[in-house]
Amino acid sequence: MHIHWFPGHMAKAHRMIREQLKLVDVVIELLDARIPVSSANPVLDEIIDRKPRVIVLNKADLADPVATEQWLGIFRARAQEAVAVESVSGGSAKLLIGRTEQAAKDKLAAWAAKGIRARAVRAMILGIPNVGKSSLINRLLGTATARTGDKPGVTRGQQWLKIGKNLELLDTPGVLWPKFEDQEAAFKLAITGAISDEVFDMEKVVNRLTELLRERYPERVSGRYNLTLPLPENPAAILELIGSRRGCLKSGGAIDYEKARRIVLNEFRDGKLGRFTLDEPGSLPEEKPSGE
Repeated sequence: MHIHWFPGHMAKAHRMIREQLKLVDVVIELLDARIPVSSANPVLDEIIDRKPRVIVLNKADLADPVATEQWLGIFRARAQEAVAVESVSGGSAKLLIGRTEQAAKDKLAAWAAKGIRARAVRAMILGIPNVGKSSLINRLLGTATARTGDKPGVTRGQQWLKIGKNLELLDTPGVLWPKFEDQEAAFKLAITGAISDEVFDMEKVVNRLTELLRERYPERVSGRYNLTLPLPENPAAILELIGSRRGCLKSGGAIDYEKARRIVLNEFRDGKLGRFTLDEPGSLPEEKPSGE
């Protein structure tokens, strides 16, 4: 299984982000709470460098709540502001505004010391495709101004948005990185919807997802699809059972495996199989020494 996706507009977006970064005071980096490491774009990490940053673990309502709290503690132990936000309710979205303004306090204090009139804090929101940037912005605005969608790559341009009196937010397109060195991370990006379904082998990816669910969460699969434990070791056999239970049949009674795969993938993404955190807490790369 080899997964790769880096369309031309993402290279253009990388250049735009580099150019616009000098205009902002704070970077808001959205990570998928289910995969806080795998959803962190290493190219963006290089671009952001020492710019003040607020980490948002988005879609926290789809992640294991215990693991999310552990991840928040890990980021905060690194002296990084971190907030968990739910994708549906937008819980803690307003808290994010305060944390972002707080991250710019040193710059605001420097302005005041020089007698410069304070302006609104300018922040840039960054993240991979389909991580929920537009939905979060809509929550902050209280209106559906930014476009949203359930497919990666909906937001292609850039737009400044005023959030209250003291915050201006620059929206950016979702971007990945040119080469996935870690194919396990690429697999996690695929099953959480950050990579277009058209560019990976659906059979291989869903078979791998089914194996993962059987190994770690067999009771959830059994309960959701009314299957008897223990589950078969062969993922195709599990999909056959699911297809039979859900009526995924072709003419003549043959199992429609493609339809069964789509059911499993969509129900995993929608949280119907439960809340998952696939990146183990504590698996962040080592921090760069100061000055690098």
